[in-house]
Amino acid sequence: MMTEEKTEDLSLPTPQQGRFAAGEDPAKRGQIIEGAKRVFMRLGFDAASMNDITREAGVSKGTIYVYFENKEDLFSAIIEQERQRITLMLKDILAGSEEVEEGLYRFGIGFATHITSPQTINAMRTLIGVTTRMPKLCSRFFHSPANVRTVLDDFIKRHVALGNLSVEDTDLAARQFIELASGTFFKFRLFGELDDVPSQDELNHVVKSAIRVFMAAYGGSNGSASTI
Repeated sequence: MMTEEKTEDLSLPTPQQGRFAAGEDPAKRGQIIEGAKRVFMRLGFDAASMNDITREAGVSKGTIYVYFENKEDLFSAIIEQERQRITLMLKDILAGSEEVEEGLYRFGIGFATHITSPQTINAMRTLIGVTTRMPKLCSRFFHSPANVRTVLDDFIKRHVALGNLSVEDTDLAARQFIELASGTFFKFRLFGELDDVPSQDELNHVVKSAIRVFMAAYGGSNGSASTI
């Protein structure tokens, strides 16, 4: 009886087959980033070592260096991931907001909650600590083409076009609302004047007040007095 001859498959593995080329496995990359994030938050950037990150992430040092050149490269990836996460979250919030004040309220609460969280405060303290040595990283965080400010700027521009807002400098207006919505909570948290996150009542009070001020300055011809 004849048997079918088996031939060895010499084709390269593909991600669809469950294998990735070196340095391209998103799950492994995410595992390293999450481990590094915990180490940086616990020890700070300067005190953290690649050995610490290796142990925390549960990978070999050789594996880490396949994905990241050094500690600075890894820290940059963490900052970029966080920037993308909050930007996408707030973009989704505003995409579903047809009314100006509704959008501003949802944006303000989302932003203020995020910016005063322990994770964000620890990350910002770490970022401030490396500003002198890594100025490009800090600049990229605040001046990326897609960030929290540009997301709000786009929302304001859309409502200017609809006649709901009257704003000459939308970038300035976006920065003003972000500062108003944070209600100085961020600075208090950053410098240790406020030990815990603000209560929901406090956030509501500050964000609603920010909206009233914003609408008083920029309410358009189609708008009316703030109802917040």
